[in-house]
Amino acid sequence: MLKFAIIALVISLIAGAVGLTNVSRIAKQVALGVFVLFFLGFLALLGFAYLLGAAFDAGQHAMLIDAVRAAAIG
Repeated sequence: MLKFAIIALVISLIAGAVGLTNVSRIAKQVALGVFVLFFLGFLALLGFAYLLGAAFDAGQHAMLIDAVRAAAIG
């Protein structure tokens, strides 16, 4: 996903240098949107890893795994 954001950013920069301002503006918005989605996904995974690490440190990993299974099933 980050790769697509970088590609859209490069397209935006090239289009801006050539003078295609509408293309540049659209590519910039796409790059920003994809980057925001990537960053939010990163933060979600970081938070989950933190919670999972805290559960393993406390010895409660079985309770956390059961909760994740229950959430995935229903």
